[in-house]
Amino acid sequence: MNQELLSSIVGRFAYEGTVSEIKPLGEGLINDTYKVKTAEPDKPDYVLQRVNHNVFPDVDMVMRNIDAVTSHIRAKLAAQGTPDIDRRVLRFIPAKADGKLYVKELPQKGDGGSESYWRLMVFIDDAITKQAVDPDSSRAAGLAFGNFQAMLADIPVQLGETIKDFHNMEFRLEQLREVVKRDPAGRVKEERVQNMLAEIEKRAEEMCKAERMGREGTLPKRVCHCDTKVNNMMFDKQDNVLCVIDLDTVMPNFIFSDYGDFLRTGANRVAEDCPDMDKVEFRMDIFKAFTEGYLESARSFLLPVEIENLPYATALFPYMQCVRFLWDYLSGDKYWKCQYPDHNFVRANNQLHLLLSIERHYPEMKEFINSKLK
Repeated sequence: MNQELLSSIVGRFAYEGTVSEIKPLGEGLINDTYKVKTAEPDKPDYVLQRVNHNVFPDVDMVMRNIDAVTSHIRAKLAAQGTPDIDRRVLRFIPAKADGKLYVKELPQKGDGGSESYWRLMVFIDDAITKQAVDPDSSRAAGLAFGNFQAMLADIPVQLGETIKDFHNMEFRLEQLREVVKRDPAGRVKEERVQNMLAEIEKRAEEMCKAERMGREGTLPKRVCHCDTKVNNMMFDKQDNVLCVIDLDTVMPNFIFSDYGDFLRTGANRVAEDCPDMDKVEFRMDIFKAFTEGYLESARSFLLPVEIENLPYATALFPYMQCVRFLWDYLSGDKYWKCQYPDHNFVRANNQLHLLLSIERHYPEMKEFINSKLK
């Protein structure tokens, strides 16, 4: 991107120091990210990021959520006497004009583009992210995301829903049933599709129980991260978790979102599009490590009904992703990029087989969770 434009955007924030360099940072799939280096050794470097407002249409809501969450965590860390707080929670820089944590850039004349939204945050030095999922990193993730929820359990403001119905199982099933009726790609009558639909419908009532319990008032919504990947944590060089990052999806949800979504990706022995279903297997070592860390940090606020339903949460997310991949396959592959014609069906089948593996482990999972509550 044009360096002059990037410098101009940075200049609209109330940062400290003199910008000496702006260069691309990382390979994020959603947002465009740049490192902003300053010339002075006593001033911080920064991260400049363009928010993808196609994915997050209400950028103002996203940033108000993030402001509420980071301010609440920062206040708690300060009250605890935590040193070096800027390494333990993200710090966003306000815009000079209005104090908001983002600026809006209008399209350049003649480029045919649309407006863009930018934010600036302090760069955390000597910190790394991890890609590998093993028992050690899984336990660290459980601790970090459980602690993140625990610190926000008493946040005094109501956050907005940045992606509407993101983890709403009833909504996802309704999407699937609607596309089955229309059959726009002519794929519904395939025998393998019919078999998968039967497996999905057989479990539909059970898998929608979170929404029912929510309406009944027995299951609360809490502030959740809603994207609990292992690479959404920052570690120091001693392998200690510093802070949780990538806060765009932070919103009210059932705690099952953070617990189940990590295990869906982290505990599958193979990638979610592996076509060899004999290799799809749920890893109990990852389950045990993540659950141990999560219960250690989150047990202080969790209700018995939430703990009791953690095995359900583990099954819910492969089920939900199976529904979503099949919906896209029946829609004609409009949502996820596909490398070959059956790619979405293979993904859906993979998630179904992961679900079946999880169901076989239910007794062991329940026994392990009970052992951690004694």
